[in-house]
Amino acid sequence: MDRLQESLLEAPIIQKGDYHYFVHPISDGVPMLRPELLREIVIGIIRKADLDRVDKIVAPEAMGIHISTAVSLMTDIPLVVVRKREYGLDDEVSISQVTGYSESEMYINDVNSGDRLLVLDDVLSTGGTLSALLTALDGIGATIADTVVVIKKVGGGNELEETGFDAKTLINVDVVDGEVVIVDPDGDD
Repeated sequence: MDRLQESLLEAPIIQKGDYHYFVHPISDGVPMLRPELLREIVIGIIRKADLDRVDKIVAPEAMGIHISTAVSLMTDIPLVVVRKREYGLDDEVSISQVTGYSESEMYINDVNSGDRLLVLDDVLSTGGTLSALLTALDGIGATIADTVVVIKKVGGGNELEETGFDAKTLINVDVVDGEVVIVDPDGDD
């Protein structure tokens, strides 16, 4: 994960209230996402995820889309995007997500009871989005075969731990004195 580490160490930090937010191509699309970084991340996800038991990849809009699309292309596993827009389709499930800096509704379509899912996302910080998503998917009756997040920001009070779900990560970081610090370059398994 050399490129991922380097890109995180170079990431600018902005303040959103009391929240230290790093600006990164994977989490923000700014600065531009280079194909070699995305390729490294996709290979890391494929190596870390348990893909043998997966029918569908599920990823929240917006920044989970590019990662999950690339993984879908490499694995031939179909992709379901959890959208921030309501479509009103049959069996659509609404969830509320609360992050360290925003609150919104998201909508799940095309996930059914018995589906075996790989859930992918860009960043795990407070755990608000992922907790709401995993709880809703479990409520539908889907099986969470695995969950992988590219970057985990430690020290932010992780709600995910309270739900009984866990996530594998590619790299764990913290923000100390306005700079990204690599806490665990290999993430969590």
